Amino acid sequence: MPLKRPTAASSPPPARRKGAGIRAWLVVSNSGESHVEEVGKHLIMRRTGLPARDMRILDPGLSYPSTILGRERAIVVNLENIKAIITACEVLVLNSKDPWVAPFVHDLESRLCNFNEKVSKGKDGDTAREANGGLGPKSPEPDPSSPLLRNLSQKAEIGMVEMNESGSPMASGDKQLTGGPKAFPFEFRVLEICLESTCRTLEAETSTLEQEAYPALDELTSKTSTYNLQRVRHIKSRLVAVYGRVQKVRDELENLLDDDTDMAEMYLTDKLSLQQFEESGSKDDIDKDYIDFESDNEGDEELWSDKSSSEKVSGFKPQIQELEMLLEAYFVQIGGTLNKLSTLREYVDDTEDYINIMLDDKQNQLLQMGVMLTTATLLLTTGVVVVGIFGMNIRIPLFDYGTQADFLQTNIGVVVGIVVLYLSAFILGKKKGLLD
Repeated sequence: MPLKRPTAASSPPPARRKGAGIRAWLVVSNSGESHVEEVGKHLIMRRTGLPARDMRILDPGLSYPSTILGRERAIVVNLENIKAIITACEVLVLNSKDPWVAPFVHDLESRLCNFNEKVSKGKDGDTAREANGGLGPKSPEPDPSSPLLRNLSQKAEIGMVEMNESGSPMASGDKQLTGGPKAFPFEFRVLEICLESTCRTLEAETSTLEQEAYPALDELTSKTSTYNLQRVRHIKSRLVAVYGRVQKVRDELENLLDDDTDMAEMYLTDKLSLQQFEESGSKDDIDKDYIDFESDNEGDEELWSDKSSSEKVSGFKPQIQELEMLLEAYFVQIGGTLNKLSTLREYVDDTEDYINIMLDDKQNQLLQMGVMLTTATLLLTTGVVVVGIFGMNIRIPLFDYGTQADFLQTNIGVVVGIVVLYLSAFILGKKKGLLD
């Protein structure tokens, strides 16, 4: 019985191919807990509000320089091997399985967990002090003239800062002003870990390069060989590459410090609190308009007051001193690394100049030797010419009546003449400065 060819309906369905752009992202929450999610690019864009051009910066298949971008809902970080997206409540790391990124991931998780443990211990201490009737160390009263307190008071006027029982402001996501120093928001803590890891990696590469470069350069100055030249050439190639990477990180930090708008865009926690306040304010406006729909004068006054408050909220700009101080600290640190590389680069250039001077001196010595040998060859050729003249097959009286003494006198005269001419040429070269 002949076999039937399977039709399209009876053929098995093809294997479903994995969607394009799906990658493994390590998601670390603000509590330090982490898990891996395999999601696509479009889902990440909807989750973080990033455009497609910002996602291309994090593409491992493309080569982009170090970049830090502040967007409406996220911060894009592309520093060396670190490719991450920071939001107000979590951070997404792309290449978490890379061995070069593993120390950063470990540092990120441990520091976030330690921070949360300190915050929880502080809260437990405050609760215990309240249970003991207020016993224990009491926090100092804040100075009402301090700029930080005035800034928090201004935020409290528009609902971004809650007020405690004593009437002092308490920032959202931060410690109470009377309970200890102010803590960075989550996005700044993560950004600090990224910058610290990058600076530490570049500093380690710079130190390793210095340990290899200085002995190799000193050995090259003492002995110029092919092996030493190849060794220095590889070191110089690594130096140029590391110098460019460090310079790019420094330029990125400098551009951020020069642009207050970009730094203001990175205050994700404040923008999230502001957005929540605006949403609650808009709901209150709808309720007020529905209740006071029939009243004319009072409704108009409330509507204008609500509009003025919303305008005040939309015109609020966060104080960027905190982020500016953070970026300046790492700007100075990366500047020190760049100075080390600049010093090493100048040492390499000085060594190259010294080697070139040595080679030029050797070349001059070879040229002088060539001049001396050429002069000696010319004079010997003159003696050969004299010998050739006397060796002609012609009849002269010297050949007929010449003695052995005449033969010796002729030879000695030719040799002495050649030596005298050579010494004369050497002395003339000395006077002219052509020979040392």
